[in-house]
Amino acid sequence: MPLSQALETAGTRGLDLVEVAPTSKPPVCRIMDYGKYKYDQKKKFQEAKKKQSTVQLKEIKIRPKTGSHDIEVKLRHVKRFLENRDKVKISMQFRGREIAYTNLGRELMQKVAELTSEFAVVEEFPKMEGRRMIMILAPK
Repeated sequence: MPLSQALETAGTRGLDLVEVAPTSKPPVCRIMDYGKYKYDQKKKFQEAKKKQSTVQLKEIKIRPKTGSHDIEVKLRHVKRFLENRDKVKISMQFRGREIAYTNLGRELMQKVAELTSEFAVVEEFPKMEGRRMIMILAPK
């Protein structure tokens, strides 16, 4: 239908001529209430935003000589983070001469991975970044 006729039809009905698909050939237009159209679009956007989930990266810091009870406490925090569907970055800082004992750190990281295996998946295995060893856990 020609543009002038579409505008006239929309005017007689008390509605607006809204261009729905401007990129198509020929452009698609509809006769509708523009205010209601904007409201519906806003509602759809808000619904999509509600369903969208954001994953945060939480960090737990340990040392090579961290005691077993302290590890248990930290693991409870890890479990809570994973239950909230967040990823957990476990970082181990080596200070001074501790850097010579990276094998102890790797064993401790493996122990943490085993203890969290029922509710977590190792996304990134332990690797060294300078004086830090980092491992990333993701929820199952």
